[in-house]
Amino acid sequence: MNYKAVIQYEGTRYRGWQVQGNTDNTIQGKLEALLSRMEGTPVEVHGSGRTDAGVHAAGQVISFRCGKTRDAEEICKYMNRYLPEDIAVLSVEEAAPRFHARLNAVRKTYVYRIWNAPTVPVFGRRYLTRVEETLDVEAMRTAAGYLCGSHDYRAFCSLKRFKKSTVRTVEAIHIFQEGPRIEITFVGDGFLYHMVRILTGTLVEVGLGIREAESVKDILASRDRACAGRLMPPEGLMLMKVEY
Repeated sequence: MNYKAVIQYEGTRYRGWQVQGNTDNTIQGKLEALLSRMEGTPVEVHGSGRTDAGVHAAGQVISFRCGKTRDAEEICKYMNRYLPEDIAVLSVEEAAPRFHARLNAVRKTYVYRIWNAPTVPVFGRRYLTRVEETLDVEAMRTAAGYLCGSHDYRAFCSLKRFKKSTVRTVEAIHIFQEGPRIEITFVGDGFLYHMVRILTGTLVEVGLGIREAESVKDILASRDRACAGRLMPPEGLMLMKVEY
């Protein structure tokens, strides 16, 4: 039986989503170990995307198969009973036989949160990235407009070698500010490795006056990572929602 689940996690203490041979401290690793114990045989978990070390998720979607039909609610209760307190399962449901959390995803929403002040609130420090210098949010919004659409985003990816297309569609980039809190929401059909963090770093550099808003058009055309902005820290980033 194939299942779909929605989970959330605080990524602070994990080495990212993907299973790694040199550590068992990954989100996927924790889930697979637990489900394999429940099932009595190895269970492979597919996520909608691979979040980096330190990145959080409010609405990550996973899919997995069990050898026999199990009650979805019981699976949910079992997982929440034994998972660490920084990983939670919001829902589990039976899925179509061919459903795949990554391959069937059509839209993802990420939010990057910035605290634009010298001191980050103690109780928000794990979910915010501090930028001390005052940001020009209007300039950032102008630049964000140029970054939307269907483009080759190779310049905004940390990989040096590419086996697949780097063309993606970014439907919207919304920038909301309330006092020192700035939230940048990215909505698109998919994102490359480090893409959201590099896009954010480029927008921050525009906000700091390091580069002009219009320069992002040249960055896209260059297809060269060296032309884009900084890679922002992981703690400000959260995967909010995945749509199918």
